[in-house]
Amino acid sequence: MTAKADKKAQTKAEYNAFLAVCPSRQLLARISDKWVVLILCALGGDTPEQPGESHAPKAMRYSELARLLAGVSQKMLTQNLRALERDGLLIRTVTPTVPVTVTYELTDLGLSLHHLTRGLRQWAQTHMAQVLANRERHDAQAS
Repeated sequence: MTAKADKKAQTKAEYNAFLAVCPSRQLLARISDKWVVLILCALGGDTPEQPGESHAPKAMRYSELARLLAGVSQKMLTQNLRALERDGLLIRTVTPTVPVTVTYELTDLGLSLHHLTRGLRQWAQTHMAQVLANRERHDAQAS
């Protein structure tokens, strides 16, 4: 085996989310958060105005994200944006205007994750009626 193949095999063995000590579990916890999924979808260009259609990724201001993500608190949005920036999934750009303009946009790594999260969001929206019917049926049988 080559050194590159050895390193790839070692890395694959180190990151096994089924193992309790695997650090990728922390990443899974972060990226499976509803606000993270919605932030990535928003920055990826998926908007409620044209559901199901794919659009080009775009930079957005904090206030745009806050308006689009109905129900997100300022604290949760700020925490998630900071965490996503730290993980290298988005870039925060500060433009020295009056007032200062701050925008967020996906990195290539964030865009690769956006493609997955878009599918999750679409699946949830498409199948919610079935899930609700199943819940109702299950709850009726349980009582």
